[in-house]
Amino acid sequence: MTTSTSSPPTYDVVVVGAGVIGSAIARDLAGHRLGVALVDSRNDVGDGTSKANTAILHTGYDASPGTLESRLVGKGYHLLAEYAAVTGIPVLKTGALLVAWDADQLDALPSLQRKAEANGYADTEIVDAACVYATVPDLGPGALGGLRVPDESIICTWSTTLALATDAVQRGAALHLNTAVEGVTVEGEVTTVRTNRGELRTRWLVNAAGLGGDTIDALFGFDRFHLNPRRGELLVFDKLSRPKVPVIVLPVPSKLGKGVLVSPTVYGNVMVGPTAEDMTDRLDTGTTEDGFDFLFGKAEGLMPSLAGEEVTAAYAGLRAAHDRSDYLIEADAGQRYLVAGCIRSTGLTSCMAVAEHVTGLLAEAGLALERRTDLPVPPRLPNIGEHAVRPYQDDVLIAHDPAYGEVVCFCERVTRGEIRDACRSVIPARDQGALRRRTRAMNGRCQGFFCGAAVKALLDEATKEAR
Repeated sequence: MTTSTSSPPTYDVVVVGAGVIGSAIARDLAGHRLGVALVDSRNDVGDGTSKANTAILHTGYDASPGTLESRLVGKGYHLLAEYAAVTGIPVLKTGALLVAWDADQLDALPSLQRKAEANGYADTEIVDAACVYATVPDLGPGALGGLRVPDESIICTWSTTLALATDAVQRGAALHLNTAVEGVTVEGEVTTVRTNRGELRTRWLVNAAGLGGDTIDALFGFDRFHLNPRRGELLVFDKLSRPKVPVIVLPVPSKLGKGVLVSPTVYGNVMVGPTAEDMTDRLDTGTTEDGFDFLFGKAEGLMPSLAGEEVTAAYAGLRAAHDRSDYLIEADAGQRYLVAGCIRSTGLTSCMAVAEHVTGLLAEAGLALERRTDLPVPPRLPNIGEHAVRPYQDDVLIAHDPAYGEVVCFCERVTRGEIRDACRSVIPARDQGALRRRTRAMNGRCQGFFCGAAVKALLDEATKEAR
């Protein structure tokens, strides 16, 4: 990166979009001797599509064989699992069960198994109805059989994006939040990126803007894909329902899509969803009465005993529906521009493999790369998963710092020490949504009714100190 007293710094690469894909790309690039910037229009990393992912670490068994998606998901599964172990991202291997409810779905199981084998995953197993109910006793009546996928896992999508972005920043990447790209001008070897907060200059621009990817692509003169927001609503059931769902329960895919799943979460809840509603507003993440009724009906049909459990919360997120059958990752050497678009929910799993692929394409297109040998140790995130020791349970940690024994959010057992740390971290929480994603504060049964004022006071105090 070069600087001048009369103009903004010139980066080697500006990555637009600080979701899980953009953060992974920025981290990988910052592992080389490059000046890297990570830019996002929102107030926090992972605050767009990435935060509302169904949070499954996929083996890639059901991807279309021979596609780029299939290859990168298969590789990304192992890369992210290894990275999670190093950084403390919560991951729990539960396995998945695709349930066949009619004869057509039962007949489709062998072809799904062959597809998995074509994708390099050979550990699926077709099971009979007795095995289905032995695995998930609370499942509703009528299942005829299923397909076991033993290595499917659940993961914390919030921690994944945060770890990758923190790693990128610790490696020297500049993070520009609240920075919306409004235009670009490619001149000679430098691209000027116009934003709502002034100009950035870069030699290369990587478009990982998610739902805004087609808009950025159009700035470079392309009209090769079109995105529309598809709202997915989710119901989260109370932790008391968790024993009913030992594995991820999936429908057999049809021409209409993958349907509604019932899945445990790493936070100890049960999740049902998502819906799929095409929208026009790329910011509308409101929940609806129709969505609630639809999902509750699905939950009651798939697992009748869930109808007696409390719904903790209803959420909605927007994913980028598109008109392509595969990931679009291409470099334009002439404009020194690369797009990483049309990446659906499997992008959570494939993110690190996508990043490696992007770095390779940039090198082929002319970006000089020199791998660094002085990289900092990857960050270690505090655990927010329910299947491992949390700070309030750690006697050694509490003895060292009593703030970790002072519970503020009682539903989720979040302590004052965790809130303080989240507000002082490399990428600090600056609003309540960001704090929820780092600590689980206010995500529980009362949704902040009891602890909201205390949590907000701690957040306000930390924000004041940071000014």
